[in-house]
Amino acid sequence: MEYSRIVVSQTDALWELQKAYKAEIEEDMPTEQDLNRLKEAIEENRILFYGAWDGTTLTGCCSITIGFSTFNYAASGVFEDFYIRPEYRHKGIARELVKYARQDSGAESLTVGCADCDVEMYQSLGFSIHLGNLLAFE
Repeated sequence: MEYSRIVVSQTDALWELQKAYKAEIEEDMPTEQDLNRLKEAIEENRILFYGAWDGTTLTGCCSITIGFSTFNYAASGVFEDFYIRPEYRHKGIARELVKYARQDSGAESLTVGCADCDVEMYQSLGFSIHLGNLLAFE
């Protein structure tokens, strides 16, 4: 397995994973306009996507959006878009992908918002500090 940052020229492979992720969690399918905005954000480094590659097959992905946090007065990242193809799960790929993404992004700390059913999974990947509740503005 090879781990790398996903660049704009690899967006088609990423887009297929994005659609599979949305289908699995039963969210609306992204549109062509969403794809264009995603490409723009990747090109402008407003979001960093990382992938796990089995040859030319993108088997998993995640993203980190970099900001600054007074939690530790350093670069921090918001971890999202985490998805591993079902046939590649439980093989250690997730752990390696998170490790690679964190190191490459330069984020001193990572936070993730997740459903209650995913807390244990994220804890096993190293997200172990509880920071209260994550709320989203409507």
